Amino acid sequence: MVNPSILPIMKRTKHPIIVNEDLDMHQFGQHLRAIRIGCGLTQAAVSKQLNVSKGYISRLEGGKARPSESAVRRLAEACGTDPGSLLILAGYLPGDIRDIFRQYPTKAPAVLRETFRDNGYETEERTGIAAAVAEPHAVFQANEATYDLVQGDCFEWMERHQADSIHAIVTDPPYGLKEYTDIEKSKLRRGRGGVWRIPPAIGGCVRRPLPRFTVLNNDDKQELAEFFRKWGERAFAVLVPGGHVFIATNPLLSQLIYTALLESGFEKRGEIIRLVQTLRGGDRPKNAHDEFKDVTVMPRSCWEPWGLFRKPCEGRVQDNLRKWKTGGLRRVGLDQPFCDVIRSSPTRSIEREIAPHPSLKPQGFMREIVRAALPLGEGIVLDPFMGGGSTVAAALAVGYTSIGIENDPQFFAMAKEAIPRLAALVPNGQPKERSSRISRGTASTQPTLFD
Repeated sequence: MVNPSILPIMKRTKHPIIVNEDLDMHQFGQHLRAIRIGCGLTQAAVSKQLNVSKGYISRLEGGKARPSESAVRRLAEACGTDPGSLLILAGYLPGDIRDIFRQYPTKAPAVLRETFRDNGYETEERTGIAAAVAEPHAVFQANEATYDLVQGDCFEWMERHQADSIHAIVTDPPYGLKEYTDIEKSKLRRGRGGVWRIPPAIGGCVRRPLPRFTVLNNDDKQELAEFFRKWGERAFAVLVPGGHVFIATNPLLSQLIYTALLESGFEKRGEIIRLVQTLRGGDRPKNAHDEFKDVTVMPRSCWEPWGLFRKPCEGRVQDNLRKWKTGGLRRVGLDQPFCDVIRSSPTRSIEREIAPHPSLKPQGFMREIVRAALPLGEGIVLDPFMGGGSTVAAALAVGYTSIGIENDPQFFAMAKEAIPRLAALVPNGQPKERSSRISRGTASTQPTLFD
């Protein structure tokens, strides 16, 4: 018996634009599943929004059912993505494509055949990963982006690299140095701790390892400051005048990193505040939880600072933009500048499955700041501490050329495999209603504290 609740969306619209009645729906199902997972929804959550059974969503994803045109559009809206690819895979022709065929009934088919058949284009791989990015076309251009990956030491690379050749640096460096030494990485991979705090499972949820920066002594902190002073000198040399540095820090150590970069010649241009709820801090005194129930040793972390620095411009900003294409930040839209407070979510499981690096940042947030780094959308973005590849993946997604450098062989191999898959994901960290709205190109906004 058919569940009565699904009958309204199983019925076809009065005038559906059907391309093929006898479709194999497995590709549609794989694509739908990838989109749903990419935006962090369960089958139960989607079924609740559509007022259908979870079993019906499961049948769709298994390629065992064909939804109506209206059902496809509602599925896309629930997942916050453009319905175009889902409509085509379900056998329906989107209205704007239909209008093109009606206006150019001879030329349009000929152009498609010439482009995708005669020119030897390969068919898209059925990887099960959503290839479309749910962002406004005006924001994330569909340019062909390239990237180079380097396994090696970023200090040595920057010393050899041509001066004034990099247009922006976006990176999440090793804050405490110790946590990424060979000894500490081996402890992390064995789950033995060391400088890495291996939290216990809570309610069946396994918490991620966190580096314990509170264990750093004064010598460690001086070493950290000297590390970033030397790094800043090399970064300053390879950046063009007006080039920006976005560097992830934490509230306990940011002052050391900021001072080192100022001493290297950079101008501090502000901070990008990533609003994100984490499990760092908020604990009661160790081994005295019951005695001091009303005490928190440190505040629960609800934000992550990213330092924003700039190599001084040559003359006025407008002159620097003309000569070097740098000096400012790319606006979100004509009516909205880039903002320094950005709401974000923790990196979700689908991204961590692709790149299980302990410090992986979410694509939703990374694409915001990587896009802003090149004010004219031209130039090269460098990540000298590539890790799992989130910066390079974000650059690839927004159409920028980038270079990633990673010293650790295992992390390098991970990033090499993960970057194209991360770039293909629908970005996380944004409300579904915003994702749905901007995917249709009706708005171009950056999520901020005040939205």
